[in-house]
Amino acid sequence: MIIAPSLLAADFGQLAKDALRASKSGAQWLHLDIMDGHFVPNISFGPHVVKTLRPLSKMFFDVHLMCSKPEILLEPFARAGADQIILHVELGDAVGPLIWKIRALGKKVGLAVNPPTNIALVQPYLDQIDLLLVMTVNPGFGGQSFIYECLPKIQQASAWRREKRLRYRVEVDGGINNQTVAECARAGADTFVAGTALFGQRNMKAAVAKLAKCAAANQPTLAYPKN
Repeated sequence: MIIAPSLLAADFGQLAKDALRASKSGAQWLHLDIMDGHFVPNISFGPHVVKTLRPLSKMFFDVHLMCSKPEILLEPFARAGADQIILHVELGDAVGPLIWKIRALGKKVGLAVNPPTNIALVQPYLDQIDLLLVMTVNPGFGGQSFIYECLPKIQQASAWRREKRLRYRVEVDGGINNQTVAECARAGADTFVAGTALFGQRNMKAAVAKLAKCAAANQPTLAYPKN
């Protein structure tokens, strides 16, 4: 099981300080949302921010590209220190070549699916990815409410993994807190991105521990990928 604080919820005036908070919190991954103002109606940060933060933390950097032209960003983020790069299945025919390019850069590959998108679109790529991200809010802004209608997608992602004997992680992102993390864990998720529920707490280490406890208490007794 993985807890991944989302840097989008950090104080942008002190990103380095908040990245260090996350690094000392007991969380394993740092989730970095990259927005270009086209694929989603917002702009966050670029490769230079990742490069600046990389020496400050040994955490696994989970880079989520919410971008209309990720092909121009793969190499910059790989060089900056990303450990995993997540693409969106909504990119259509470009997904296959992009997965290949990320692999060629020596990075792990994630594939994301938005709430309105049919999860069946990810099926051709399941044996090519390390992680499937089920978005539980519409991407673009932090602090949104969890969309409960996404739970069947998590269940389906978990079922495919079991049926096909694959090892990809099932990640959820959007509105994750101590209540919704339990719902997602019961549905089969094993990797949990949380922003305001973690960065918004004075004691981030305690918040991470509580979130992990809530998730662990609700995970089915199944063979999940190792951390």
